[in-house]
Amino acid sequence: MDLSIIIVNYETYDLTRQTIESVIKHEQPFEYDIFLVDNASKDKSIERLQEYFQKESEIGLIKFILNNENNGFAYANNIAIKITTSKYVLLLNSDTIVTGNCLKDSVNYMDTHEDVGALGCKVVLPDGKLDKACRRSFPTFSVSFYKMTGLSSLFPKNKRFGRYNLTYLSEDETYEVDCIVGAFMLVRSKTIYEVGLLDEIFFMYGEDIDWCYRIKAENWKIIYYSDAKIVHYKGASNNRKQNKKLTYEFYRAMYIFYNKHYKEGYPWITTAATYMGIWGMYGLKMFKNYIIR
Repeated sequence: MDLSIIIVNYETYDLTRQTIESVIKHEQPFEYDIFLVDNASKDKSIERLQEYFQKESEIGLIKFILNNENNGFAYANNIAIKITTSKYVLLLNSDTIVTGNCLKDSVNYMDTHEDVGALGCKVVLPDGKLDKACRRSFPTFSVSFYKMTGLSSLFPKNKRFGRYNLTYLSEDETYEVDCIVGAFMLVRSKTIYEVGLLDEIFFMYGEDIDWCYRIKAENWKIIYYSDAKIVHYKGASNNRKQNKKLTYEFYRAMYIFYNKHYKEGYPWITTAATYMGIWGMYGLKMFKNYIIR
């Protein structure tokens, strides 16, 4: 098998169906399969998806994995990664649309660039604007400081201040980056074997940045590939009932990443400032949500 596509479903029948259909409607010049992992949905969405894609399931194109509990995005993907036998693994969000030759061109790029460990495509929002998270720098203290203080927004074309989302670079060119987004993350299986699985300490958010950090640490390149494109209905797959938990997990991911990769390299005063920044933003976010609810 050349490619295994992993999609995690959590109570998003319409979105997940749309994502799968955008994949299977295009013929590919390579063999692929789809692992649909359900994170303990209680809305019967996985049963409906099994019925809808029964034919594809019977021929082995789609393999269903049902979890008894929701242990997070990294955990769900890892279950499928462990049983794949493909040359490449693609993490694909359930709220995306794969366009045109996206998969074919992405796989071809990986085939012709053997030093690339992971590839992310151009990710656009429904209004056509770039999803800025699809190409990023690692969130070092300085990079995060420019983002938190608004300097990155004030001077997006400045090479120093615009590093967080690389806003000084063209979105229509291909180049090496620090991070790509887990909504579309094509990873070489050989690379996964070397760096390990996604870190399941991250429930949701941060696991893609952590994986990229470890991939780069093993001297693999990570590429933003602008010739391939998906549409991302960002946030649409987040269950509204989970908003408080997801907000917490967003800031918790920052805290975990800093402790895991940066804490030992910074003085205590920097660590204290980082903690204050992370949990201060979390407090403000929760207060804002409480006021406007």
